[in-house]
Amino acid sequence: MTQPDIEAVKRYLLTLQDDICAQLSAEDGQAQFIEDAWERPGGGGGCTRVLADCAVFEQGGVNFSHVFGSTLPPSATAARPELAGRSFQAMGVSLVIHPHNPFVPTSHANVRFFIAEHPTEPPVWWFGGGFDLTPYYGFEEDCIAWHQTAKEACDPFGSEVYAKYKRWCDEYFFLKHRNEPRGIGGLFFDDLNEWGFDQTFAFMQSVGDHYIQAYRPIVQKRKNLPFTETQRDFQLYRRGRYVEFNLVCDRGTLFGLQSGGRTESILMSLPPLVKWRYDWHPEPNSVEASLYTDFLKPRDWLGLGGS
Repeated sequence: MTQPDIEAVKRYLLTLQDDICAQLSAEDGQAQFIEDAWERPGGGGGCTRVLADCAVFEQGGVNFSHVFGSTLPPSATAARPELAGRSFQAMGVSLVIHPHNPFVPTSHANVRFFIAEHPTEPPVWWFGGGFDLTPYYGFEEDCIAWHQTAKEACDPFGSEVYAKYKRWCDEYFFLKHRNEPRGIGGLFFDDLNEWGFDQTFAFMQSVGDHYIQAYRPIVQKRKNLPFTETQRDFQLYRRGRYVEFNLVCDRGTLFGLQSGGRTESILMSLPPLVKWRYDWHPEPNSVEASLYTDFLKPRDWLGLGGS
């Protein structure tokens, strides 16, 4: 098995951050990222780039981090006790984009690499990541295009890969306390190393590169659609689900906080405005209700014969 090339992974992640930021800025037309380089007291650091109150994007962040330490946090060793006592390095790019227009979905992506090392034993490493889409008003053609691009990212690595990681995404981005998906899914993978370093690294790059190919055309198509205050209000209400998932369910948030990561960068995923209401439900047969009945459920968007 090829030995992990940590520096090659880091170079790719920094390039990916640059490319995504450049494309989002171009699509917005007036957005300029605020850059914040930071250091972690326990080892490592990163670069957070944030958008706020731009023409298209209300708030968003594209974060690179590379942290390391002598011991792993409890969130990392709970399921893998054999890693206790090892030093570790974790690096990745993570992003969340919250647009102004309720017809433009929120999007999330991350790609990451983890390695745990021991002086007398082989290193334990893996890749993880994916991307997913959270619409407020559903457009079937957008969902199909999103999943088609996700499939194109996976196809060179095996005919079964898209279906496997699409299903994992549906299962992961699910609010159990609401019995409700966060959005329409995409891809999610973790603990991936059985292909060997070179092929697994290539797959992680394919996922990272296809995110903006999937998202930018949707933004282009929907960003200038007129919307009402009622539609904006529904967007803010639905953003509450996003906040709930990230604070209650997301393993990455928990790992970042437990490992002494930078809180501002970890919580950059939260939207600037959000609403909650007690026991609210959309009007039956409304377009808002169709989000729940037609989109917020596992679907075979590409007609491949699975969920």
